[in-house]
Amino acid sequence: MRVVHLLRAITVELDRIGERFAARHALHPTDVRALICLLDAARAGTPATPGMLGAQLGLNSAGTTAVVDRLERLGHVRRERDTRDRRRVLLTVDESAVELGWDFFGPLIQEIVAVMGRFDAAGQATVERFLGEVHEAVTRRRAGDG
Repeated sequence: MRVVHLLRAITVELDRIGERFAARHALHPTDVRALICLLDAARAGTPATPGMLGAQLGLNSAGTTAVVDRLERLGHVRRERDTRDRRRVLLTVDESAVELGWDFFGPLIQEIVAVMGRFDAAGQATVERFLGEVHEAVTRRRAGDG
């Protein structure tokens, strides 16, 4: 149970950090989650549409539109027509939002990378496998499958 309690403590602290970032930049916590979803999609090479974002956030169409409108108004997200299907709208995170994120979260990311560097390759692989499997379990639970 110690590991479960440590994961819970990390989650609480990361939530607090995220709340501080949101407050500092006039964002709602859902806006921060939306930016993370969009950045994850970009990193995975997955086209980010409002429908995909809404599904990821658990929002209906009106709620998704409100989030995207807020982020667009703040200059963090752009709506662009898909060049392959002009009926489809793609969402792109503006570079200025990426810079805000790195300015705020960069030192923490560097610290976490340094911590991982204190483990040998086998230890890093174990940590990555553990966190990946925990993530899968949490995702299943959230989806109601667990």
